[in-house]
Parts: sequence; structure tokens; C-alpha cells
Amino acid sequence: MKLYVVGFGAGSREGMTLAAESAIMRSDLIVGYTTYTDIISRFFPEKQVLSTGMRHERERVEMALKEAETKNVALVCSGDPELYGMAGLALEIAENSPDIDIEIVAGVSAAFSGGALLGSPLTCDMAVISLSDLLVPIEKIEKKLKCAAEGGFVIVLYNPSSKKRADYLQKACDIILAVRSPETVCGFVKNIGREGQECHVLTLGELRNTAVDMFTTVFIGNSETKNIDGKMVTPRGYRNV
Repeated sequence: MKLYVVGFGAGSREGMTLAAESAIMRSDLIVGYTTYTDIISRFFPEKQVLSTGMRHERERVEMALKEAETKNVALVCSGDPELYGMAGLALEIAENSPDIDIEIVAGVSAAFSGGALLGSPLTCDMAVISLSDLLVPIEKIEKKLKCAAEGGFVIVLYNPSSKKRADYLQKACDIILAVRSPETVCGFVKNIGREGQECHVLTLGELRNTAVDMFTTVFIGNSETKNIDGKMVTPRGYRNV
């Protein structure tokens, strides 16, 4: 049988790729993090669902692989399954399940779906960094932020804040402010493609004092990023060609 590791995008049916929808339709069972299966179940109410909570990723993959011994299974992730998703872990654990065919189904990450709502902040080089320190030491995250800022990358921040990490975005901004102007154009999008969607363009100085949550994706421009009629735009340099 087959295990599909599916990225379903930000959460709207319209933002799901045809390949992702097809893989889920071909599956007998959907497995995922509870928040994600709640979203997917609205679109595919006829499908059987199994879920686990946060920090049970290995258990989730093992469960999906076990079920895939007798049926086709869709292991779902928001955004893209390679970017902070389950694709890597599924392939690692599946070394012990050689008879199961695994297919990774790409999805639209929040960096791109959120960027489109803001304008075009990712036209040039970019770095995506998660501020969650559940799996990565905060010292490593801080080093990545410093290097990305010094390298001139547009920076996209995932998992920018939570109840236990309420000041992490502020600390990240302080690291970047050591290199970039407080007038640097930034943006953030909350609940991309879902009810309660919000998007804002602001400066790095303003972003430092802005409260966000785990459902927010943050975009920090580089020295060339502009605010053009309320849109966040990073030029690539076509005018100089």
C-alpha cells in the first residue's frame, strides 16, 4: 500500500494543490496533528481520521506507517511537508518499512501564500527561520538570525510567538536591528487563507513591539525592500538589466 505525505497549504480549499487534493482523495485514512486534521476534515468529511497532539511527531509517523500496511494513508501537514513538516521524519522511520511506497506531495508554504498577500517580499534571496525552540536550541536560532541579517536576506519567521515564548519575536527583532535600520519594511500575515485573515505592512521598529501568535507568519525585508502603495516589495533589479 501507499503513504502520501501531503502538504495541504495554509488551510483554505482554494490554496490546496490539485496533487494534494488527489492524494487525499485516493487515501482511505488521513493522519495528522489534531489542528490540521480538524481543518482537512471539513473538506473531506467522508474520510476516516486519526490524529495526535503536538510533540507526538514520531508516534504520528509510526501510526501512519502501520496503517499503510493495509490501506492507502495521507499523512497531512500544513504548508509544505518538507518545510518544518513530516516528510523527512517519515522517510527516516520508513527505512524499517521497505514494503511501503512513500510519495511526498508538495504544498504551498506560508512563506509564499503569505508573501502573495503582502505583495512580493520574496522576489530575491530569502531565509526561512523558525523561532520555535522545541527541537532547536535558542542559541542556534539566534545565530541563524544574525547570519541571515548580515547576509542581506529577506527573512521569513515561522512560529514567531506563543504563550511560553511571548518575547521571542521582540528578541529576534533586536538581533536584526543591530544590523538593519528600524525603518526596514516588514510585514506579517495572520490566519493565512482562513477565517480571521489579517495582513499588515509596517517597519522593523514597529514590528518589534507588535504582538503575534503561532498562526502568524512574519516577513522582514532587506535594505532594498519597499512599501509601494501599502504592498511589501523587494526588487530583483530588472530595471538595471
